[in-house]
Amino acid sequence: MNAHDRELDARGLRAKWDRRYRGCDHRPEPAAVLRENLHLLPASGRALDLACGLGANALLLAEAGLDVAAWDLSPVAVEQLRSEAGNRGLEVDARVRDVCARPPGPGSFDVIVVAHFLDRRLAPELRRALRPGGVLFYQAFSREAVSSCGPSNPDFRLDENELLTLFRGLVIRFYRDEGLAGDRGRGTRDIAQLVAQRPG
Repeated sequence: MNAHDRELDARGLRAKWDRRYRGCDHRPEPAAVLRENLHLLPASGRALDLACGLGANALLLAEAGLDVAAWDLSPVAVEQLRSEAGNRGLEVDARVRDVCARPPGPGSFDVIVVAHFLDRRLAPELRRALRPGGVLFYQAFSREAVSSCGPSNPDFRLDENELLTLFRGLVIRFYRDEGLAGDRGRGTRDIAQLVAQRPG
């Protein structure tokens, strides 16, 4: 895909997500992978909520005392996040940014959170963007699912244990991918979760 086609594609995606966020009448919850593993956050440092949407993860990171950046393609989402952060008295550096065209630079964050966003080409960039000892919290929809939640396009869903492959070289601190095993009415289904740390 050339630069012109990428720009057209980004404009289409921006318009799609702007419409969705403009019509959203509720605040989302932070991702379970972050909520349930807050004890793995560092006491201080710089954090990024990548493809942040309305920024539930960014707000939780700011409440935890981190210096937070939040990036999303949608200006509507970013403006709503800025407003909510202001209402709560939290500092969040929320910016409109195409994270695929402009991923984070090497060694730039102590924490990176990605929830329900999957672009496999970004995996090496995210590994490099972690500072030594930095922690990645990642959650995305799985192809092995028990419900219709999440994207219909299988390209935007993870294969079994795929997060372990995408982020090889990081130290696994937490991993969950229950697939279709056992009692499908219980547990954490439809998603895979990873917390992994850069050595050092």
